[in-house]
Amino acid sequence: MGESMNIWSMIVDATWIGKLVMLSLFVLSVMSWVIIVQKWIIIKDAERELFNFEKLFWSGMDLSQLFRDGTAKLKKEDVTIIGMENLFRSGFKEFTRLRQQPGIDSDAVMEGSQRAMRVALSREERVLEKHLPILATVASVSVYIGLFGTVWGIMNAFFDLANQSQASLAVVAPGIAEALFATEMGLFAAIPAVLAFNRYSASVNSISDSYYTFMDEFSSILHRQAHSKRQESRS
Repeated sequence: MGESMNIWSMIVDATWIGKLVMLSLFVLSVMSWVIIVQKWIIIKDAERELFNFEKLFWSGMDLSQLFRDGTAKLKKEDVTIIGMENLFRSGFKEFTRLRQQPGIDSDAVMEGSQRAMRVALSREERVLEKHLPILATVASVSVYIGLFGTVWGIMNAFFDLANQSQASLAVVAPGIAEALFATEMGLFAAIPAVLAFNRYSASVNSISDSYYTFMDEFSSILHRQAHSKRQESRS
């Protein structure tokens, strides 16, 4: 209890610049933790969806049936299709639509399907990468804001010491305490942000690589279907 009161008194008695530094670091810390929790949920959902859909896709199920199952799932309330299944639906929907057009070339069908998947991939990557730059900014800026508060507190401690005829620890203690507290807040904001940024960046890269691999494999399947139809029509 006493330590808490001392910390609160130190914050109240701090200079206005010191208070501004502490407030800024507190806001940055809260903001980074909100993003950390949100990104954890989004990335975990993406990883779980990737595993489940990839297992379903390679189970041998008919692609048309897989697409119809996704359409039925979309009609339910509070259901959103994300990730790899979204890539599949975008590519297969465009592939089916173009194949139904008379006289269209198989290469044009493939180009349209791949273009639709690239657009869907871009959207998925934006969702995964959203707010990651903010974490990187918090990780780098918080240290310097804390360092500024440290320098400011020490400088004020020396000023107070210079204005006293007799040096004592009680004179410099408030300024030193303010400086150390700013350092602590800077590290408290920066360390979780940099750890989360590195972890989430690696996860996003891994998920994106899986998406690109799936696009290549799915394009190969569609390519065989498109050209097999053309060969059947020729025969």
